[in-house]
Amino acid sequence: MATIQDIGVSAAINILSAITFLLAFAFLRLQPINDRVYFPKWYLKGARESPSHGGAFVRKFVNLDMRSYLKVLSWMPAALKMPEDELISHAGLDSAVYLRIYLIGLKIFAPITVLAFIILVPVNWTNTTLQSSKVQHSDIDKLSISNIPVGSKRFAAHLTMAYVFTFWTCYVLLREYEIVATMRLRFLASEKRRPDQFTVLVRNIPPDPDESIGELVEHFFLVNHPDHYLTHQVVYNANKLDKMVKEKKKMQNWLDYYQLKYERNTSQRPTTKTGFLGCFGSKVDAIEYYTSEIERIEKEETDERGKIMKDPKSVVPAAFVSFRSRWGAAVCAQTQQTSNPTVWLTEWAPEPRDVYWDNLSIPFVYLTIRRLIIAVAFFFLNFFYVIPIAFVQSLANIEGIEKAAPFLKPLIEMHTIKSFIQGFLPGIALKIFLILLPSILMFMSKVEGLTSVSSLERRSAFKYYIFLFFNVFLGSIIAGSALEQLKTFLHQSANEIPRTIGEAIPMKATFFITYAMVDGWAGVAGEILRLKPLIIFHLKNFFLVKTEKDREEAMDPGSIGFDSNEPQIQLYFLLGLVYAVVTPFLLPFILIFFGLAYVVYRHQIINVYNQEYESAAAFWPSVHGRIIVALIVSQLLLLGLLSTKGAAQSTPVLLVLPVVTFYFYKYCKNRYEPAFVEYPLQDAMRKDTLERAREPGFDLKGYLMNAYIHPVFKGDEDDEKFSISDEPEAEQVLVATKRQSRRNTPVPSKYNGSESPSLAEILLRCAFAAGRSKSGAKRENEERND
Repeated sequence: MATIQDIGVSAAINILSAITFLLAFAFLRLQPINDRVYFPKWYLKGARESPSHGGAFVRKFVNLDMRSYLKVLSWMPAALKMPEDELISHAGLDSAVYLRIYLIGLKIFAPITVLAFIILVPVNWTNTTLQSSKVQHSDIDKLSISNIPVGSKRFAAHLTMAYVFTFWTCYVLLREYEIVATMRLRFLASEKRRPDQFTVLVRNIPPDPDESIGELVEHFFLVNHPDHYLTHQVVYNANKLDKMVKEKKKMQNWLDYYQLKYERNTSQRPTTKTGFLGCFGSKVDAIEYYTSEIERIEKEETDERGKIMKDPKSVVPAAFVSFRSRWGAAVCAQTQQTSNPTVWLTEWAPEPRDVYWDNLSIPFVYLTIRRLIIAVAFFFLNFFYVIPIAFVQSLANIEGIEKAAPFLKPLIEMHTIKSFIQGFLPGIALKIFLILLPSILMFMSKVEGLTSVSSLERRSAFKYYIFLFFNVFLGSIIAGSALEQLKTFLHQSANEIPRTIGEAIPMKATFFITYAMVDGWAGVAGEILRLKPLIIFHLKNFFLVKTEKDREEAMDPGSIGFDSNEPQIQLYFLLGLVYAVVTPFLLPFILIFFGLAYVVYRHQIINVYNQEYESAAAFWPSVHGRIIVALIVSQLLLLGLLSTKGAAQSTPVLLVLPVVTFYFYKYCKNRYEPAFVEYPLQDAMRKDTLERAREPGFDLKGYLMNAYIHPVFKGDEDDEKFSISDEPEAEQVLVATKRQSRRNTPVPSKYNGSESPSLAEILLRCAFAAGRSKSGAKRENEERND
């Protein structure tokens, strides 16, 4: 079990690592050769030019201005200087609201930390319960609730602080929800015209024997949305073609590499092997080989394009339908289109760069099966991950390592090594263990069939949060505490075990302290260094880059990584709220994480990250909900902990908190969440009216025509073949269709299930109903006059 001295060793290692990363970043960012690594966002915006264009040869690579090295920390105030409105304009609302998550952490935990250290730490410290207990403990544990004797009246302080912390957290969450909802509505109202504002994604289009998917979509929306339908773009299954395009790009990179290699040494032609990874097979001329491979792929690509254009089976039962106004799109996206709720399913289309094209070709009926399979797989992933988590916990203490490797006992008993193992090893072991998990969860989310990158990241973040909650939080507490107190458990009666667990759970705060320092201090500082993108950029720049365009493509600005970073932040909220009353000593470590992460990620968002999409902070309800979950969990755990400490009379008092917190969540959900789910028709109409007044002659159809063409067709000379070119006439009443009339169809269509009246019958019925309503109104007026 880690002592204060062990925590000090871990803090020294992590602080030294963080300072090293920050100093290395401060030096590397000043070098002209690294400019595209640490400021790629400005290059993508065209607001920055490469410093290697002019000056002495050495200055193209090294910064010789000694005065600039004196301002190694100038990036910190520069990152904090940009106002939030300018940040939204520069990086988008998603990035600005993401930063507010760190601000919420500071707002919640700064006052909580002060109160906890003023009130709870003295209350816990001034007892001798653990000294007379058989439970293993350290000096840190004397600052926790475990040091309060059973049935003590001092628990009143913890109950009072639980109420104070709950109400303060709810107040901050309420204010932030209101602010973010207002920011979203203001952003949507002021946002420039985008294709997704006018477009709806339609899925599960029922097949028809008489019409193609494109004709069926046009007919359906001309009939049901005659005044607002503008155009549509059917979705093609171009996944095979997309793989060919990526393969050709890969081959082109190899060709560029060998051509550059040959230009540097024309005396010898480069060679390669045709087998696996270029290590096996026959040796051939590399330039000729990759040139022939590119020509082969281009031929296959041309054939595949022709097949897609001619084969009706290449068209999937989905389409992007665009409308003349935002109001028309909002009505379609937010209403049920037919009496059958399983067909003609509509939702807001993601913006074009947010579309995940691979999943649009998945038949809608398979999605439920896929999600069921992934749910089962995710359950087993969580279940089996408990085993290695327990193994890591067993090695994260001295006794576990000595049992696993007795020959290491003399080395482990050395004071410095012992402090390193107990204070640093548990956190770094868990950090390494979780490296591959986000990629696994993202793959599982893709298999589920979600159609946008933003929804994939939100779903993956949800899975990651569930995993961290059950395995990292609960798994570490239960497994770690049980292993550390195993000897005590075996030598006491069964009635005493719950009390021992109640005393042992707060002691796992030392493990989370080491993890917070490894992940939250050194890890965040390592993020700003960007060591991996730095190495990859220079490798590409040396081996592949020929032109400025190639150099721009070699940049890897990356993105926020919402799917992996947001659940990690939520883990800190969970730890902070759970241990605020139980072990307040953990709070300063979490507070430092939120402060450092806010500065680092603000700098990265301004200068580095290029966000792949803009969802207008659609993720905020889930962020709010997870903090509420953490708050309720902290209340329930405190309730269970006090029940083992002879404070059962406090149960009714504490039971009020989860109930109040849940109803607070319901209030926020009903009051603010609709702003993140639906688009108000009033706002849509207002924006449409203003836009028509400002640009009355704008060609909206030309703007939307090719917005949702698959990226492999972008820039094609055949773009027109993948789009609809005939604009429907506004005055058209009867819509031309290839479908035969039901009266002339000998057998009811198997795709429609039940017989329906023809369009002519519908028009006659409408005219008859209108005539009846007019005659009824006339009789009513005559009766009133009489």
